[in-house]
Amino acid sequence: MMTNVQDTIEMYRKQNTDKARLLIKCPDQPGIVAAVSSFLVENGANIIESSQYSADPEGGNFFIRMEFHCPGLNLKREELEQSFVEISSKFDMTYEFRYVHDIKKTAIFVSKEPHCLMELLWEWQNGDLMMDIKCIISNYEDSKGLAESLGIPFYYIPANKDIRQQVEEKQLNILHEHGIELIILARYMQILTPHFVSHYPNQIVNIHHSFLPAFIGARPYERAYKRGVKLIGATSHYVTNDLDEGPIIEQGVERVNHRDNVEDMKRIGRNIERSVLARAIKWHIQDRVIVDGNKTIVF
Repeated sequence: MMTNVQDTIEMYRKQNTDKARLLIKCPDQPGIVAAVSSFLVENGANIIESSQYSADPEGGNFFIRMEFHCPGLNLKREELEQSFVEISSKFDMTYEFRYVHDIKKTAIFVSKEPHCLMELLWEWQNGDLMMDIKCIISNYEDSKGLAESLGIPFYYIPANKDIRQQVEEKQLNILHEHGIELIILARYMQILTPHFVSHYPNQIVNIHHSFLPAFIGARPYERAYKRGVKLIGATSHYVTNDLDEGPIIEQGVERVNHRDNVEDMKRIGRNIERSVLARAIKWHIQDRVIVDGNKTIVF
């Protein structure tokens, strides 16, 4: 199974060797789009997708995501980035060039509940989530068989708050060994320390089984049931040092009523969690998300 997925990834890489994305955040002012577009054209690039957003034309930030095709891009990468420095300085830009064939090396963290992990693996096998899953890390052994059936290295590391520092050191060693660029918390029910998070800013994506900011923390469905809510949801966000308060990427909701008990809500919630996390990951790996403070711009 792993061979088929790797073949799909290699084909994708070959098909996108000459494609890149340019993500920009800067103070809004006239001439930004014209300058960037002219720069790309002058360097032999053809813009194939462009999205932009101004938070406020007078004093706000301006955001752009441009995807472009440029023959011989691999040989031009360094020159292209060096040439862009002049424009970026003129407009005070924070920017990144992302190269489409550089598939993100990914680690998935999971605890006991496998539904989000299974959704990710299903879409990954189908070629809908173009990422290079290097390992699955868990504080339970429940998903070991699933990982091994797909040829994915599985690391079982028991964890609790009393040994958190030792556990995270083991995890960080594994992540560094695999060159991980994206961490997905697919219902990993352990809190990450600031030390761990600092190694991967805006590279850890979590799924929270609640429509944040409501019912932050543990047992949200029980509390939602007691409150008599009519909508339940899930939230996917980047992990920061503030528990469940990182920049939100995607959310989803479903309607419930007085006939739905806690178990009904959990079942409905699992379906929402799966789809919300998969969408958030897809947007992240397609470089559609720009973080602005504690908010995101999703193109």
